[in-house]
Amino acid sequence: MKLIHRLSIILCTFFIAFGSYAQTQTKQPDWTKLQEETMKYFQAILRINSSVATGSEAPVVDYLKSVLDREGIATKVFFKDPKHPNLVARIKGSGKKKPLLIMAHTDVVSVDSTKWIHPPFSAKREGGYVYGRGAVDDKDNVVAALMVMIQLKRLKIALDRDVIFLAESGEESNSSVGIEYMVKEHWSEIEAEFCFAEGGVISRKEGKVLFAGIATTEKVPRSVKLVARGTAGHGSVPLQDNAVVHLSQAIAKIAAWQTPMRLNETTRTFFTRMAAIVPPVDAARYLALVNGNGAEKAQEYFAAREPRVYSTLRTSISPNMIKGGYLVNIIPSEAEATLDIRALPDEDMKILLAEMKRVINDSQIEIVILDSNLRPAARPSKLETEAFLMLESTLNKMYNTVSLPMMLTGATDMAFVREKGVECYGIGPLTDAEDGPKGFGAHSDQERILEESINKFVQFNWEVIFNLAKAN
Repeated sequence: MKLIHRLSIILCTFFIAFGSYAQTQTKQPDWTKLQEETMKYFQAILRINSSVATGSEAPVVDYLKSVLDREGIATKVFFKDPKHPNLVARIKGSGKKKPLLIMAHTDVVSVDSTKWIHPPFSAKREGGYVYGRGAVDDKDNVVAALMVMIQLKRLKIALDRDVIFLAESGEESNSSVGIEYMVKEHWSEIEAEFCFAEGGVISRKEGKVLFAGIATTEKVPRSVKLVARGTAGHGSVPLQDNAVVHLSQAIAKIAAWQTPMRLNETTRTFFTRMAAIVPPVDAARYLALVNGNGAEKAQEYFAAREPRVYSTLRTSISPNMIKGGYLVNIIPSEAEATLDIRALPDEDMKILLAEMKRVINDSQIEIVILDSNLRPAARPSKLETEAFLMLESTLNKMYNTVSLPMMLTGATDMAFVREKGVECYGIGPLTDAEDGPKGFGAHSDQERILEESINKFVQFNWEVIFNLAKAN
């Protein structure tokens, strides 16, 4: 009897375990069947002109809300300006773990339609691609988040975390109506332990995946204006205090100034891992940056050949706008130049500007700080978190490639969320390295994404979010 009892316990345990296993197995989306639905939603939001030029993301939010409402997913809409609404959708978990935030922006940059093969808001499918403004910035992330939310709801996945989808406005031009407003006024609606947003990339060249980049930090945009003042006069009588001359000399000094190289955990890991996957001659340059042996020569190479890499080494300063004079025969009393500063996350701007003043060394030059479109400085996100390790393992499984933490030279809305202590990671779909030079990248004359890439990106999002949020 004892033996029979023991066997019945073993069999009961087996069937419970098997039933649980089978249930887990069935609670997975049928990705082949979902491709058509994904494309329907993707094309629909691409066809909505939510460019900066139109001044409204409301139609995209209305569409997303209609889809989510139909699926029975709770939504809320918040706005500082009704033309720029922000949608929050939430699927609740048990509360065992802190929430997970998926963030994507609904606005896109403006277009010059004369330069497009297909109309920029047609979402034309041709040759395995989908063409449209926003295809890789950032409506790919919008549709991926939408599909994840739909599948979590349809499959009734038991969660230990709330999963929150924020479709935010204003990222491309005015964060004050989007993420800045949400953080300041409605933080409780989006507060989370981890956040996934744009900024990453899976880079493929000549058909081979090279690496997967996960954005873990970003440089901080700051703007200053150099104002040169001198004596106005007739152009036939050159003056030593000519404002244009002094401004030109100041700009030349700034251009020649090499701010100090400084690595952080993200960039140090990036260069170390990159060295392991490139030819020896390239690896030596990356390692020189890490160990300091031959770093100067390596920097010279990157400054000339790979300026994006060079920019990740230091706070960069680029003079981008010059204004001065109004008639050829008049010496102006004032001239100015606007500098685009992209500071390292830990840069002390007071010290930097004091050093800039010393480098310029000209009493006729005033440095004026501009405060438009400020994004906060925040520490880099950690590399040993559950979320980062999940991203790494999933990228390796799905794309068979190494993951590289990246510091973005540009800016994203993750900065506002990182400042609140949330670990944020930028992710992105597979793109061909050849597409950028052809003019098909984000903010380029045209924009497109491979159909297979958007479908796989949706599945990638699902794998990461499902495994991080599911009940254990």
